[in-house]
Amino acid sequence: MSELTLALEVPRWTWRCYTRHLAPVVALSAVASVQRLVVVNWTGEVDPALATASEFVVLAARLALVVLVWRIAMAGRTLRWGAARTFVRRHWRSLLWQGAFLSAAFAVFEVLAEHVVSGLLPESARQTYLAVLLFLKNPTVVALTLIWWIGVIRQVFEARPARPRETFPSAGALGR
Repeated sequence: MSELTLALEVPRWTWRCYTRHLAPVVALSAVASVQRLVVVNWTGEVDPALATASEFVVLAARLALVVLVWRIAMAGRTLRWGAARTFVRRHWRSLLWQGAFLSAAFAVFEVLAEHVVSGLLPESARQTYLAVLLFLKNPTVVALTLIWWIGVIRQVFEARPARPRETFPSAGALGR
């Protein structure tokens, strides 16, 4: 298996996990979406204490999302430090690909969408643009990135059998 193919397993798994568990992922992400929409769009009208308190609510929702995805991702799996050492030694190129993929996503969704496009807009439209962008990014880009990181951990730390599992019963098992 090529290192690129191995690296692509994580975003594929990320997308499957995201789409299979869309309702709870979006529900937990909606907390941050609504909070960002209100706090960013109406910065002057929101009491700073309320804005700060709402950040703790967002933190709790994100932690709940991490716990949910972690439980889904790690169900029935064994994680080992030794597996991680072996994976890094054998598949470091795959991890470089992961870094490249995540860097590209950061460049598009953070640098380009938030900073470059925002800078092209008239000053009067920037705050609303940012509020709507953050509203949309939380249940999509932010959630997918979080799931992706858990997928990387899953791939790197998962203890794998030393040899492939047998597809057919052994000769001794046939005589039973």
